[in-house]
Amino acid sequence: MSRRHLPARGSLPVALAALAVLTGTAAAAPAPLPSPATAASTTAARSSLSALDDTYYEDAAGRTGTALKNALHTIISDQSRLSYSQVWNALKDTDQDPADSTHVILLYTGRSEPKSDNGGNVGQWNREHVWAKSHGDFGTATGPGTDIHHLRPADVQVNSVRGNKDFDNGGSQVSNAPGNYTDSNSFEPRDAVKGDVARMILYMAVRYEGDDAFPDLEPNDKVSNGSAPYMGRLSVLKQWNEQDPPDSFEKRRNDVIYERYQHNRNPFVDHPEWVEAIW
Repeated sequence: MSRRHLPARGSLPVALAALAVLTGTAAAAPAPLPSPATAASTTAARSSLSALDDTYYEDAAGRTGTALKNALHTIISDQSRLSYSQVWNALKDTDQDPADSTHVILLYTGRSEPKSDNGGNVGQWNREHVWAKSHGDFGTATGPGTDIHHLRPADVQVNSVRGNKDFDNGGSQVSNAPGNYTDSNSFEPRDAVKGDVARMILYMAVRYEGDDAFPDLEPNDKVSNGSAPYMGRLSVLKQWNEQDPPDSFEKRRNDVIYERYQHNRNPFVDHPEWVEAIW
């Protein structure tokens, strides 16, 4: 189910608006042009991605399907690894509240919480494994258990509600977390992070292919995957990737992980269209 509203259509050009006034026909006001700052930011982002395509993603160019997945696996497997204790401080940086540098934004609730308020008590935040660590039984071992591309700050109680459930649409709204829904075997995050969740799950499926002593993690179109190294529901994750494209928070997070911590990237944040190219 989609709870997102469609964006409004753009207005008519200035010339048609003026003609409408002369002929007595009502017309919408012309859409404002992007500010110079916005245009400059967009240009810089495109330039940065182009540079990555020419260097970091060079070996993925022109590929699709299994060939693309294999190329990306080789690229992103070159990474630095963190211990589970180091994850605390890393998340305080990667998920920093843009409006308050002393806070982090919690994944499922969207709540801004003091960085120092981390732990295991009610009202605090802890480390959520978006790819549930029991799906493949990798625990908190250095590797998939500490990969901050899928570790996020989350409200302790909401994290407990999600547990190790697969992702899907539907269920009853989660208490104290409006916009999140759950039932006996699945969890649906709020609209603003649906795409984030999808891209984190699919990153894990590309990064961990069973060739480094860890399980071969793969998405499937099921729920109730239990301890098997699978995570569903793939068809829904693909929809979420389309519905919720990467925003500035997710892009900054990807950059911070690449530049300061693991030195690898989530390719689906840079190129969300690669989800459809592979799956």
